[in-house]
Amino acid sequence: MKVFFRRIHLYLSFVTGLVVMVVCFTGAVLVFEEELQHAFHKDRYYVPVQGKAMTTDAIIASFEQQQAGSKVQQVKWYAGADRSVEISFVQKKKEEKKTGDAKPAAGNNEARKTAFVNPYTGQLIELYNYRDTFFYTMMALHRWLLGEDIGKMIVGVCTILFLVILITGLILWWPKTRLLIKQRLSVKWTAGFKRLNHDFHIVFGFYSLIFLFVFGFTGLAWSFEWFNKGIYTVTNSSMERPKPPKSDSTAQQPRIAAEQALQTGMAQLKDAAYYTLALPKDSTDVFTLTALTADAPHNTASDQLFIDQYKGQVIKTNLYKDRNLGQRVRSTFKPVHTGAIFGWPGKIISVIVCLFGVSFPITGTIMWWNRTRKKRA
Repeated sequence: MKVFFRRIHLYLSFVTGLVVMVVCFTGAVLVFEEELQHAFHKDRYYVPVQGKAMTTDAIIASFEQQQAGSKVQQVKWYAGADRSVEISFVQKKKEEKKTGDAKPAAGNNEARKTAFVNPYTGQLIELYNYRDTFFYTMMALHRWLLGEDIGKMIVGVCTILFLVILITGLILWWPKTRLLIKQRLSVKWTAGFKRLNHDFHIVFGFYSLIFLFVFGFTGLAWSFEWFNKGIYTVTNSSMERPKPPKSDSTAQQPRIAAEQALQTGMAQLKDAAYYTLALPKDSTDVFTLTALTADAPHNTASDQLFIDQYKGQVIKTNLYKDRNLGQRVRSTFKPVHTGAIFGWPGKIISVIVCLFGVSFPITGTIMWWNRTRKKRA
């Protein structure tokens, strides 16, 4: 029976090996993306504290004055007094000269960007586009091999096959006797290259198996819509999120200041790691405040408040604790997938395990080659 599982393990490894190496390597790089970004671009994220910060409205006005033709969509404040403010905005492109009756394509006259601003001076620090960064390339390789829909499908299928490889690997690892357990749980460091290669594949494969399985299983949520729907089916939950309410546009009042909406939300959601205030898009829209509070179980368990843009009152909430089971389960997939749910120890384990994942196709191929050469001899 083990011969059958060995062949399945071998053939599937040959099919998926290269993709597994790319996905594991890029996954290891992305685990500490935020920390690396802050380390290499400190001036983008941190500013000297200079007394009292400007109001949200003053920052928006200052930014739109510095960036002609821009319209701010949301402002993100962080808890630290030394943190810069993150602004998401749309900047209308200049329309090209048209000839005849030709019309510009819909949606081509706007470009969404991000800006980092000093909250004490209103000075623009940097315009930022994630798509132009090294980490976006790593993410695109990790999720779809730079191949959009086709690459996404390849990664998804290879991930499923990788899970089968892990299961067959455990079956092949399982010792027949108790005497073999110690041998398969430790590396014989004094042995030659062939034995070391064998032990690396067998021993470290066992120790990292459960982590790789969890990372691969949760990763399917970004490859297949049926997998996402399955989460809600299993938990008997609805996928639909509550729709944002509308502001009372009949109120005979001017629109409140963005700073007032921010302070209203901060009074209700206290001690948050960040507050993101999305501005109303039209006369009936609301201010939407998103916050990650101190008691959040993980970094994607954010809360939302919807604030009437005229009356300044919270008219609806979308708190993490009030979400259905399916939504709460789905929100844990990213922190589990990256190891962030267990903080720094979880991230360190994720990096080590991903690097092991890069090595297994190599050590496995060497084992196959040695075995084949031995049979020929």
